[in-house]
Amino acid sequence: MYLLLNVFHLNYWISTFVGNSIGAIVSYLLNRSFTFKSSAGHFTSFPRFIFVILICYFLSYRAGLFLTHATLTGLGYGGNQHLEENIAILIGTGLYTILNYLGQKYFVFHSNNK
Repeated sequence: MYLLLNVFHLNYWISTFVGNSIGAIVSYLLNRSFTFKSSAGHFTSFPRFIFVILICYFLSYRAGLFLTHATLTGLGYGGNQHLEENIAILIGTGLYTILNYLGQKYFVFHSNNK
C-alpha cells in the first residue's frame, strides 16, 4: 500500500484497495486451510469471506482517515494530506487485521473452529 501511495502516487483508496485485494487472496487460502482448519465449502465460505473483507476494508480505512485527521488537526498538524494518508494506512491496517480475524473466525469459518 505504501509503495502504491508513495512511489506510484495512486490515491489512498486505490492504494489500500489493491493492497488489501492482494492480501485477501492469500488470506482466504491460508486462513481456510491453516488458521481455522475449515472444511466449509467454497460455495458457502467464499461469499461470506468477500462480504467480511469488504466491510472490514471500508470500516477500517475510513476510520483510519477519520482518526488520523482528527488527531493531527487537534495537535496542530492538520492539512497535510500526505502525512494523514500514510498514518491512516497504518491505523487502518491494524483495525482491518483485528476486524477481519474476528469476522473470519465467527462468520466465515465458524462451523469448524477448534
